[in-house]
Amino acid sequence: MENSPTLESLQAALDAQQAVFEMHQAMNIEVFYWWCTAIMLMIHAGFLAYEMGASRSKNALAAGIKNILAIAVIIPAFYLFGWWIYNAFPNGFVPIEAAAALPWSASMGPDVQDMGTGIFWAAFALFGATTGSILSGAVIERIRVSSFLILTIFLGGVVWIMAGAWGWHPDGWLLTKFGYHDLGASGVVHAVAGFFTLGVLMNLGARKGKFINGVPQIISPHSLPMTLIGLMMIIFGFFGFLGGCIIFNGGETGWSTIYGTPTNLSAFAFNTLMGFAGGIIGCYIATRDPFWTMSGGLVGIISVAAGLDLYSPSLAFIIAVCTGIVAIQFAKFLEKRGIDDAVGAVTVHGFTGLAALVMVGVFAGGTPNIEGLPAISFTGQLIGAAVMGLMGFVPGYGLSLLLKKANILRVPEACEDIGIDEVEILAKPYPEGSVPAMTAMTTSEVPNKLASSEA
Repeated sequence: MENSPTLESLQAALDAQQAVFEMHQAMNIEVFYWWCTAIMLMIHAGFLAYEMGASRSKNALAAGIKNILAIAVIIPAFYLFGWWIYNAFPNGFVPIEAAAALPWSASMGPDVQDMGTGIFWAAFALFGATTGSILSGAVIERIRVSSFLILTIFLGGVVWIMAGAWGWHPDGWLLTKFGYHDLGASGVVHAVAGFFTLGVLMNLGARKGKFINGVPQIISPHSLPMTLIGLMMIIFGFFGFLGGCIIFNGGETGWSTIYGTPTNLSAFAFNTLMGFAGGIIGCYIATRDPFWTMSGGLVGIISVAAGLDLYSPSLAFIIAVCTGIVAIQFAKFLEKRGIDDAVGAVTVHGFTGLAALVMVGVFAGGTPNIEGLPAISFTGQLIGAAVMGLMGFVPGYGLSLLLKKANILRVPEACEDIGIDEVEILAKPYPEGSVPAMTAMTTSEVPNKLASSEA
C-alpha cells in the first residue's frame, strides 16, 4: 500500500495531461489558421493571372506588378496601424484603448506564450491584401502604379479594417446595435473594396477607345485562357479566405462564427460549393460569355458568404443563380453610364457584397445572436449594407479626386498609347512577338521563310 499513488500525485498527473491537451489544442488552432493564410495567397496568384490576361499585352506586366506590390505594401501597413485600427475603433470613429495591438507591443512579435495574435494578424493582413487586388483589376491599363499603391495602402490598411471593426469585432457597433451578420466578409471586404473602386473609377476615367461617341466598345483580353485559369485559382484561394472567417475554439466548444454563434466547416462546404455552382450558372444564363461565366463563380460565393452558416444548400444555390443573373444587368448599367470597370470588380464584389448582406436580412431575419445582442433583422442588414457601401465609396472617391487634382492619378495619353509596360515597367511580357507564342511573321510567311532558309 505504501507504493499506491496518492490523491495528490493523481491530481498532478491529471493536471499535466490537461496542460498537454490544452497546448495541443492551441497548436491545432495555430496550424489551422497558418494553412488558411497560406491558401489565401493563391487568391493573389489568381488575381495576378486574371488581370494580366485581361490586359492587352502592352500592359500585362504593369497589371501583374501592381498585384505583387499591393501585397507588399499592405502587409507592413497592416502591421503598423491596421491591426490597431481593428482593435481600437469598434464603437465608431473614437478610439478605445488598444495598446496591445500597436506594433511595438510585446504581442506583435515572437512570444512563446501568445499563440493567437500573430496568426490572426496574418489572416487579417491577407484579407486586406484581397481588397487591394479587387481594386487592381478594375483600373488596369491607365492608372499610375505609384497612385495605385497610395490608394491600396489606404484601402487595405485603413478603410476596410475600420469597416471590419464595426461589423466583425465582438463589440462592433453594427453588431451590438443592429445584430449585423456578415460571416464571410461579403460586406466588410467585398462591398467596401467594390465601392471604393467605384469612387476611383469615377475620377480615373475610361481607357482610351473604350467609348466612341458614348457607345461602349469591346477591349478584348490578350489572353482569355490565362484570365479563366486565374479566376479558378481565386476560387481555390477562397477556401482559405472563408476558413479564416470561422473561429476554431478547440475543446468542447468547437467551431463558432466570428459572432460567437455555433457553426462548422460542413455548413461552409455545402454553401460555398452550391454558391459557386449557382453563380456560374446564373452568369452563363445571362451572357454565355466565358469571362462572365467564370466570374460567376465569384459572384455566387460572395452572394452567400454573409450567410454561410444560416442557409440551406438549396437556398444558397437559388440565391447564387439569381444574383448571377442580376449582377450582369448591374454591370451593363454601369457601362451605360460611362464607368469602365475592366474586370467587373464593382459588380462582382461591390454590388454582390451589398446584395448578400440584404439577403441575410430577407432570408434569416429573426435569427438570434448570442445572448445580449439583437437578433438579425432586415433593417439591421440594410443599415449595414448602406454603411459598407458608403465606407468604401466616400474615401475611394475623395482620395482619387485629390490624386487627380495633383495630376498624378492617370498615366499620360502617350504612355497609354504605347503601353504602360514600356514606360513604368521597362520590360516586355512576350519579347519574341506581339502575342504569346507568335513571331512577327504571319502564318502565310512561315512556309516561304522555311524554304528560304533551306536554300
